[in-house]
Amino acid sequence: MSGITKPLTTTSTKLNRIAKLSSESSAMEFKWLMPHINKESLVSCFHELDGKKAVGIDGITKEKYSETLGENIDELLKKMKTMSYRPQAVREVLIPKEGKSGATRPLGISSFEDKIVQLQMAKILEAIYEPIFKNCSYGFRPGRGCHTAIKALFTHLNNKGCETVIDVDLKNFFGLIQHEILLSFLRIKIKDERFIRYISRMLKAGILREGRFEVSDEGSPQVRCRRTMKAAQAA
Repeated sequence: MSGITKPLTTTSTKLNRIAKLSSESSAMEFKWLMPHINKESLVSCFHELDGKKAVGIDGITKEKYSETLGENIDELLKKMKTMSYRPQAVREVLIPKEGKSGATRPLGISSFEDKIVQLQMAKILEAIYEPIFKNCSYGFRPGRGCHTAIKALFTHLNNKGCETVIDVDLKNFFGLIQHEILLSFLRIKIKDERFIRYISRMLKAGILREGRFEVSDEGSPQVRCRRTMKAAQAA
């Protein structure tokens, strides 16, 4: 690995600043987010990623990427600054389903470099939105999940009582969400259009399935892998 070591806490400090501003005012708008995607932050994301995960369509592993890490990150940043960076299509793989012999489910695998960018962008989005989410929200949030939601519900029912519980299941929400609706929602708080454009490119990266390239205006490539498989099984 080239002489790139794990960065200090500067990146997390900057993200904490974003979170603080967001928590102080739910109407806060963020105009300059792309500067948070820099060499320090991307190297930090590189070190966080699991090198044992499956590789994307380019076949590049974490170990291979690390051989010229500094040069790779510099080239990635150069492309991002000139808006020439374009995420690669995700590679669909089938993995065994737990508890079902012979059954599989599809999974979308991004290229390693795309995973680096995705992780940093996810951190920025989390810093903006996590402070203003309602406390009763548990889906896809750090430190929260099904078990913490059930525990909170149990506590609420014991302390306050309840006569009616409504269970609503939005079938395949993330697989069907329209890109333009999602981007319009993000633009309410995010005024950095370059940041928005890169999110749009990620959504439209497409899927490489059995040698065929597929792209859609709805859902994310990873989720569309699962949705398409379910549709094929239903047919």
